[in-house]
Amino acid sequence: MPTTVLDTDTGLSQVLAAPPREREARLRSLLEPMAGMYRYFPGDVDLVQVHRAGFGFPLTGSDEQCAAALTALRDADAWTRVEDALAHGVTVLQEAVPGLTVPDLTVLLVLGDPTDAYFTGPARGFSGNGSATGFLSLTVWPTQENLDRLEAAAVHELHHNLRYAPGGVVWDPATVTVGEQVVSEGLADAFARQLYGDRLGHTPIGRPHLEDDAVLARVVEGLEVTGMQHFVSWVHGDEAARRFGADPVGLPTGAGYAAGNRLVDAHLAAAGTDAAQALHVPSRVVLGAASTLLG
Repeated sequence: MPTTVLDTDTGLSQVLAAPPREREARLRSLLEPMAGMYRYFPGDVDLVQVHRAGFGFPLTGSDEQCAAALTALRDADAWTRVEDALAHGVTVLQEAVPGLTVPDLTVLLVLGDPTDAYFTGPARGFSGNGSATGFLSLTVWPTQENLDRLEAAAVHELHHNLRYAPGGVVWDPATVTVGEQVVSEGLADAFARQLYGDRLGHTPIGRPHLEDDAVLARVVEGLEVTGMQHFVSWVHGDEAARRFGADPVGLPTGAGYAAGNRLVDAHLAAAGTDAAQALHVPSRVVLGAASTLLG
C-alpha cells in the first residue's frame, strides 16, 4: 500500500510566504491531490472553501501564528511520525484481518485556524477525516496534546478508512445510523489505544465523559436515528450542533466518542477480540453490549 503524506511543510511555507493575492491559488494547488476525497459531493467542489469550512488556517491575518505553528510541527517531525504510524497501523490490521484490501492512501496534514473559537475550544485544536477510502486528513493546531498524539490520531482515521473500504462495511449516507458512527468512533479509539495506550488513544473530546452513565444513556437513545446529517448532534454534541446548524439533543462535546468507547470495550471484552480484529464487525453486533451497560 503506497502511502503518500503530502509535503505540506514546504507547501504551507510557500502559501504563507506568497503575497496575499496569490495565496488562494497556491493553497488550491496544494490541496488538489485531495480532490478525490470529495468525489461523492454534488457538483464541483472548491477545495479552498472546503479548507475554510473544515477549520483550515486563514489565508490572511494570522501569518505569525501560523508560521510559528508550522515550525512546531516541523520540530516535532510530524510528517514522518504520521507516515510511520500509518505503516504500523496497516501492518497490524493486515495481520488481524486476513485478505484485507488496503488502498493507496493520500494523507493531508494541515494547520488549523487559531482564530476559530470552536476549533481551538471545544474541538481542542484538532479535526480528522478518514471517511473517504484512499484519503485521510488531519487538521491540527500544534498544542502539546495534539503533538503528543499525532500517531494515535492518524491510526484512528486509518481504522475508519479501512472499515469502509471495499470489502468492509457499506456506508450509505441516507440510511446509516447514529449507532454505526458511534461504534466507528469507539472502534477507531480502541485501535489507537491498542497501539498507543489509553492516554494517547482516547480522542480528547470524549475523555471527560467516559464514566458518565447519563451521557451513555442519552446517546443510546439516538442509536437508531438514521441519516448522517444527525451525527454532529449525537456524536459531537450540542456546541458542534449549534456551530453547524443542527438541532442540539442535550449532549456535551464528544459524547458519542465516550459512549462508543464504552460500547466497543464491552463488546471486545465479551468477544475476546481486539479493535484490529473487529475492523469489520457490524455495529449491530457491537451494540448488543448496550443493554448490559445500561442494566
